[in-house]
Amino acid sequence: MSEIEVDRLQSALAAGYAGTTVVPVTGSTNADLRAAAAKGAPDRTVLLAEEQTAGVGRRARQWVSPKGAGIYVSVLLRPREVSFAGLGSLSVVAGLAVREVAARLGVDAVLKWPNDVLAGPGRAKCAGILSEAETAADGGATVVLGIGVNVRSMGDVPAGPGALPATSFEEQGATSTDRTEIAVMLLTELDARERRWRAAGGDLAQAGMLAEYRQHCATLGQDVRVLLPAGDPLVGRAADVDQAGQLVVEGADGRRHTVSAGDVVHVRAG
Repeated sequence: MSEIEVDRLQSALAAGYAGTTVVPVTGSTNADLRAAAAKGAPDRTVLLAEEQTAGVGRRARQWVSPKGAGIYVSVLLRPREVSFAGLGSLSVVAGLAVREVAARLGVDAVLKWPNDVLAGPGRAKCAGILSEAETAADGGATVVLGIGVNVRSMGDVPAGPGALPATSFEEQGATSTDRTEIAVMLLTELDARERRWRAAGGDLAQAGMLAEYRQHCATLGQDVRVLLPAGDPLVGRAADVDQAGQLVVEGADGRRHTVSAGDVVHVRAG
């Protein structure tokens, strides 16, 4: 099982990022970069791990990260051009980057709002995104963007919300499972998209990515149950995603509700 080739990765990404480090094992790349951010690490710092022992997803759920099976990467961003309120759309940008890489590898993949990438005819989860933002000491925003991609078979992984099973690029017939190659593809695609997003002030429409997201978002048109951070679940039809990356849900009474955060379960008949 080959390791990520650090020299090859750093050479390919030199122009786009401030620095790229690969560690053999850590608890969480997001936690490590949050600590680095507090110490003044520069914008566009990248950290990858061969293995995470305490990887996390949304709502502090465990993200299974076995050695050599996936890409576990976090990027520190300091997007001064984007207001704190506009940072929520960054997960959409990252999701589009992952889906584009999957497509190049011949993997049929779609997006599930807000932060999942699903693959294969059964629409199992092959990647997840965790964006953590906070206000920096100078008043600007700091974001640690974590992306986990299942490249090779992950073994026995617990199902996610809504009994969503796990899968991998390998299991879905990817033309390559070279993790160095895929990491370069992913970070190069993210670099280009994040720059467009930043220049547009976080507005997905102005960045030219809103229509693309709507095209590839499997949540739209579905009957959904949204598990909100507080209060009762919201049940309705996923009608749209707006320029800030928020989900618009239409209830049975025809009223529309805008959701900025929550876990979405696609409700299937029966």
